[in-house]
Amino acid sequence: MKTIRIQGLDKPVSHLIQGSDFFTHDVYDKVCSVLDQFLALGGNTIDTAFIYRGGQSEETIGKWMKERGNRDNVVILTKGAHHNADGPRVTKQDIDSDLATSLQRLQTDYVDLYALHRDDVNIPVRVIMDALNEHIRAGRILAIGASNWTHQRLQEANDYAAANGLTGFTFSSPNLSLAKPNEARWAGCISADAETLAWHEKTQLPLLSWSSQAGGFFTGNFAPDKRDNAEMVRVYYSDANWERLRRAEELAKQKGVTPIQIALAYVLNQPFPSAALVGAQNKTEQESCLEGSQIKLSKEEVQWLENIQLV
Repeated sequence: MKTIRIQGLDKPVSHLIQGSDFFTHDVYDKVCSVLDQFLALGGNTIDTAFIYRGGQSEETIGKWMKERGNRDNVVILTKGAHHNADGPRVTKQDIDSDLATSLQRLQTDYVDLYALHRDDVNIPVRVIMDALNEHIRAGRILAIGASNWTHQRLQEANDYAAANGLTGFTFSSPNLSLAKPNEARWAGCISADAETLAWHEKTQLPLLSWSSQAGGFFTGNFAPDKRDNAEMVRVYYSDANWERLRRAEELAKQKGVTPIQIALAYVLNQPFPSAALVGAQNKTEQESCLEGSQIKLSKEEVQWLENIQLV
């Protein structure tokens, strides 16, 4: 499996990042099977978060790592400071508390990649970067990033870090997929638009995309007249996305692959380092993702897939 490098880590990050939002205690055998197979296919990076399944995602990963004795071979990406019913939670106290809990659940004393799950623009970046750098100096975090932050806030935070001798964000994790969302899938979510992609190309900051396969939009399970999935209709149903699906199908036929593999290849053939979070739940799905990650797309093919001009 191909890899990318993220500043702050001495381990590479696999092109595919195994998602864990379905990891719960009652399917622990499945968790072990998925993670064992992922490593066997050459992957090493696992995505989780403080809020996933009420903490069960982190707990099952921690149990698996302890049983396998493989902590040093795995890259853990976890996220904290997600909002709750009372509103944003991106204070130093929230970061400190969430990280401490995540480390306990994961049964480890450090996190390779730590991302702030949401932003609160009312909190100055100096407060946030100072808090995160305390944990970097203590060895509890190796590299910091942000999920669902605008590129403007990322730049502001990194400018502050550079001016004050601090470690800045070395990765970002917004949504990036070939199907472009009509609106945020969940409140506070950020999807990478053309301006964001141009910023990533300029800075070469690695992008770790969540929902990289657009909720399965390219599987063939969706059509303009099939409207039983209200969320998919709201977020992805558009004339432009149906044309992107048609083009993915055309290119897939030419290359002897599937449209969803083309959609994954789109994410991984950007002009900057990128990796894709995938929610594969069995070996067949994992192998399909691996095959998709190995597809080479030219710059012209990427642009043809995404740039739709409807008359």
